Amino acid sequence: MSRDRISQRLPFTVQLPWLNVDARRRSGLSSRRRSEPVELDCRKVDRYGRSVCRVHVAPASAPRGPATLDAGLAMITLGLAWWYRDYAREQTAQERGQYEFAEQEARAKGVGLWSDKQAVAPWEWRQLQHSAKDRLDP
Repeated sequence: MSRDRISQRLPFTVQLPWLNVDARRRSGLSSRRRSEPVELDCRKVDRYGRSVCRVHVAPASAPRGPATLDAGLAMITLGLAWWYRDYAREQTAQERGQYEFAEQEARAKGVGLWSDKQAVAPWEWRQLQHSAKDRLDP
């Protein structure tokens, strides 16, 4: 098995907030060992030359089984990420439906980032940072 380092990132449709370590630990997603296999479904390359991939892992209920769990969808389901609708067109209709439903459910349950009434979506945070920089740079 190759141990080559791959420059990749999650699909555009998953946006991660800055979460505390305890929230990530409780999710079970950060507890995966680096040696555990993942399957990457890379659909494009971004402007920085990184592969944009959907990441599949073995579910916690069958850790030695096939990598069938969509890690991005799992993070949205647990309230650990936003579904970034601006890039939803890059998903299939089925994927859009799954991601939208997962986010609606997480929001309704008030889990993860949805428990914080002042949570700021990453794209809004970036816009605020750019606006602040523009005000400081004449």
